[in-house]
Amino acid sequence: MIFIMTDEDYMRIALQEAEAAAEEGEIPVGAVIVHEGTIIARARNANRASHDPTRHAELEAIRLAASALKNERLVACELFVTKEPCAMCAGAIVHARIRRLIIGARDEKYGACGSVLSVCGNEKLNHVPEIVFGVLENESSLLLRQFFEELRHNKIR
Repeated sequence: MIFIMTDEDYMRIALQEAEAAAEEGEIPVGAVIVHEGTIIARARNANRASHDPTRHAELEAIRLAASALKNERLVACELFVTKEPCAMCAGAIVHARIRRLIIGARDEKYGACGSVLSVCGNEKLNHVPEIVFGVLENESSLLLRQFFEELRHNKIR
């Protein structure tokens, strides 16, 4: 019997990465890159611990995937991410030529895939990935909401 993973299956793995990020005190964002049905990269935010604003889950995953494929072009890849990418990450997605971008929760403050800006999805750019919103959106949103509620609660005390 052959088991074919769905978008929800891959997003659950990205959510595992996001949960691990939260446990490490990072904003809970996780990313998974799939090439021809195989996970070639999984990553989470690491910018707070590393004091590096570029260590977002998406960029970490893109670096790992490019290294695994030995190619900066990820044309046959899909990126699953629990929160809509920011402008920095969206730019990297375009440059990497990722074929398909699957997003859990929208980011109404920084989202650059249609919510605030349109970096991914901008027809004027040389590459436009297919974008799918809302895969495990409730789970992704809840994880973010709980993280920030706990952060605010702990700062008050």
